[in-house]
Amino acid sequence: MEPPDARAGARGAPWLLVFALLLGAHPGAKAEVRLSVPPLVEVMRGEPVTLDCTPLGAHDHFVLEWFLADRSGVRHRLASAELHGTELQDKVHDSRGRSPPYQLDSRGRLVLAEAQVGDERDYVCLVRAGAAGTAEATARLNVFAKPEATEVSPNRGTLSVMEDFAQEIATCNSRNGNPAPQITWYRNGQRLEVPMEVNSEGYMTSRTVREASGLLSLTSTLYLRLHKADRDASFHCSVHYRLPTGRHGRLDSPSFRLTLHYPTEHVQFWSGSPSTTAGWVREGDSVQLFCRGDGSPNPEYTFFRLQDKQEDVLKTNLEGNLTLEGVQRSQSGTYGCRVEDYDAAEDAELSKTLELHVAYLDPLELSTGEELSLPLGNSTTVNCSVRGLPTPALRWTKDSVPLGDNPTLSLRSITFDSAGTYTCEASMPTVPILSRTRSFKLLVQGPPELRAEETQPKAEGSWREGDEVRLICYARGYPEPKLSWSQLGGSLAEPAPGGQGWLSSSLTLKVTSALSRDGISCEASNPYGNDRHVFHFGTVAPQTSQAGVAVMAVAVSVGVLLFVVAAFYCMRRKGQPGCCRRGEKGSPPPGEPELSHSGSERPEQTGLLVGSASGGARHGSRGFGDEC
Repeated sequence: MEPPDARAGARGAPWLLVFALLLGAHPGAKAEVRLSVPPLVEVMRGEPVTLDCTPLGAHDHFVLEWFLADRSGVRHRLASAELHGTELQDKVHDSRGRSPPYQLDSRGRLVLAEAQVGDERDYVCLVRAGAAGTAEATARLNVFAKPEATEVSPNRGTLSVMEDFAQEIATCNSRNGNPAPQITWYRNGQRLEVPMEVNSEGYMTSRTVREASGLLSLTSTLYLRLHKADRDASFHCSVHYRLPTGRHGRLDSPSFRLTLHYPTEHVQFWSGSPSTTAGWVREGDSVQLFCRGDGSPNPEYTFFRLQDKQEDVLKTNLEGNLTLEGVQRSQSGTYGCRVEDYDAAEDAELSKTLELHVAYLDPLELSTGEELSLPLGNSTTVNCSVRGLPTPALRWTKDSVPLGDNPTLSLRSITFDSAGTYTCEASMPTVPILSRTRSFKLLVQGPPELRAEETQPKAEGSWREGDEVRLICYARGYPEPKLSWSQLGGSLAEPAPGGQGWLSSSLTLKVTSALSRDGISCEASNPYGNDRHVFHFGTVAPQTSQAGVAVMAVAVSVGVLLFVVAAFYCMRRKGQPGCCRRGEKGSPPPGEPELSHSGSERPEQTGLLVGSASGGARHGSRGFGDEC
C-alpha cells in the first residue's frame, strides 16, 4: 500500500515541473537547484554501498528525500533529511522489510549495509530548496554475484556412432549468479558453435531459473551427432559472468570423455616378447601375443594356430592376450587372431596372422676333452660342431684373442706359446641373445725353457764389494718346472706377469769377490730335462772407504810399534852415563864405574852395547852421541 503523500507527490509532480519552468523563465527568478547523483552504481553482492545525493551551491534550508521506484514506476519514500542552518535532521520512513534497514549518513546519503540482489532498483533523490526550487535525480543500482563452481553431468551411457541423429552429450549447470551468465561448450579446447534450434548434427538448450534468494541459475544441455573420431575427444563447458566496471569472469567445468560404440575396422596382431627384427624368439622363453581391434567396446578375440590349413583354436577372451609359456622348437609356425565383431562392415578385415620362429642352439661338441696334452713341436686339429636354428656362426679364440671362423682348429708345430685355453663360440647374428661356448686347455709337454733377467745391471768391472743385486730367473714347460739357485735365499716360484705359462723366482744378495770368481746360477728342471743359467759379475773392486780405513790402521799400528821400541831402548840405556844426552870426549865422568864387556853379560845388554860402540866408533873423537 502506497503512502498517501507518495500518491499526492506523484499527482503534483507535473504541476511542480510547470511551476519550475515558469519560475526559470521569469527574469527575476533565482538559480535552480542542481544535484550531484551518480546515474549508475555497481557493487558485488554482500558489500556495503552508499548512494550519494549532494545539492550543489549554498543553501540554508532544504528537504532531501529518497524514493524507491518499482518496476511499474511507482515511488516509495524510504527516508528524508531536512537542513536547518548547519544541522541536518534525518529520518528513515520505510525500509520495506529490508534487513538490515536503510540508513542515512550525516550528509543525507542513502546507505545499504549489505547489497542484495533485491536492491537492484532505481533510487530517486528529490531535493526541495524553497524559493530556489526543486530538483531530483535517479541512481541505478546493479548488484553482481559470482556464480558457484560450474558443474557438468556427462552422459555415462554408451553412445553409438552409428546413429544418424544428435544425442545428448552432457548438461552444464551454473548456480546462484547475477546477472544471468552465459554457457559455452568446448571439444578438445575448441569452442563449439551449435545453434539453439534442434537439428540432426547438433544443438543446445538453455533454461534460466530465479532462486528464492533472487539469484539466477542457468542450465545448458548439449546434443551432438557423434563420429568415431570423438572416441578420444575431451569435452567441457565454461560459464561466463559479468562483474562491476565492465569486467568479466570465467569458470570452467572439469573435462570429460564419452564412451562410444563403434564397429571394428582394423585389427593389429603382434608379439610382445623379447625378439629380434627378424621375428625370432629364444627357445624356453615365454611368448606373449597381443591382438587389438579398433572397435568399441572391446570385442571378443579368438587365437588359433594354423596346422595343415586348419585352425587349431588356442584361446578366446576379451582381453586380446595370449601367453605361450616356455616355447619349444616344435611350436614354430603360423599363429592367428580373429575379432568377433558382428557390427563391422562386410569388407572389414577382422583376422590377422604372424609367423613365430623359435630359435634354438644345442650344446657344442668338441673332438677332444677338456684338456689336451701334446709334446713340444707336434701338430693337431680340433673340430667344433653344433646344431641350431637359424644356422649359427662358429669362431675360435685363444685367451679371448680371435683365431678364425672355421669349425676346425689347426695347431701346427706347437710351442710353449701355443699352450692355453682355446674356446669355440657359437652365435646367431639374427638372435644376439642366443650363444654358446665350449673350451679345452692345451698343455705342451717338453723340457723347461729358461731366461734370466738382472734387474739392476752393472757394466763389466764396475761392481764393487758389497753392492746389492736382485737376480730373476724365468722358466716354463710342462710338467711345471722347478726353479732352484746355487745359493740360499731364492723366492718361491710364482706365475710371472704377462702369463704365457712363465714362472719366476728371484734372489737378492750382496756382491763379493767369491761371486766374481764363481758366479751365481739358477736351474729349471722337470721330468723332460733341465736348463741352467749362470750370472757373472766380472772383476769386483773393493770399496773405496774400506781401503782408506785399512791404510790408516796399518800406519797407526806401525807408529805405535816404533814408539814402543824407542821407549824400550831408552829405558835400557838409562843406566849408562850420557844416555839420552850429549856425552863428553874421553873417559866417563868421575864416579861412574867403567862398563865391562865380558862374556858374562846378558845377551840383550851386549847387543845394545855393540850397537852403541859401533855408534861411538862412527862418531870418532866426539865420544857418545845423542842416541835418544
